[in-house]
Amino acid sequence: MSSLHGRGKDLARSRMAQSDSPPASPSPTAKTLRHERLSRLESGGSDTSTERPSARARREARLATLSSRAEDDSGRDYRKLYESALTENQKLKTKLEEAQLELADVKSKLEKMAQKQDKVPDRSSALETEKRERRALERKMSEMEEEMKVLTELKSDNQRLKDENGALIRVISKLSK
Repeated sequence: MSSLHGRGKDLARSRMAQSDSPPASPSPTAKTLRHERLSRLESGGSDTSTERPSARARREARLATLSSRAEDDSGRDYRKLYESALTENQKLKTKLEEAQLELADVKSKLEKMAQKQDKVPDRSSALETEKRERRALERKMSEMEEEMKVLTELKSDNQRLKDENGALIRVISKLSK
C-alpha cells in the first residue's frame, strides 16, 4: 500500500513539473494525444475512469494558464509592432514638416524671382539666366510636391497600420479574458 501511495506522489510531482516548465514544440504524436485529451475534456469524459473532479479542474486550470501565457507572448509582439509603427510615423511627420518648410522657401524664392523679372529691364542674358533659374525652381517645386504626396500616402498607411494594430490588441485582450 505504501508503494502505491509513494507512486501516486511521484506521479503528482511529475505532473506539477510538467505544468511548471515552458511548453516545448511538441511532436505530432504529442499533439494528437493532447488533442484527444482536450476533446475528452470538452465532451465531459476523462482520461481514466477513476479520475476525481478536482484533478480535472486542476488540469483545466493548467491548460488555461498555458494558453494565457501564449497569448501574453503574442500580445508583446503586437505592442512592439505598434511602437515601431508609432516611431516610424513620428519620423515621417518630421520629414513632412521639413519638406513643407522647404517648399514654402522655394515658393517664396520663386515669387521673388517673378518680382525681379518684372522690375529688371529687358536684358537678354539676365532674362535667360532668370528663366533657367525659374525652371529649375519650378522643377524642384514639382519634385517636392511629389514627395509631399508620397509622404502623405505613407502617413495614411501608417495610420491604417496603427488602427489595425489597435484592433488586433483589442482582439487579443478579449481572447485572453
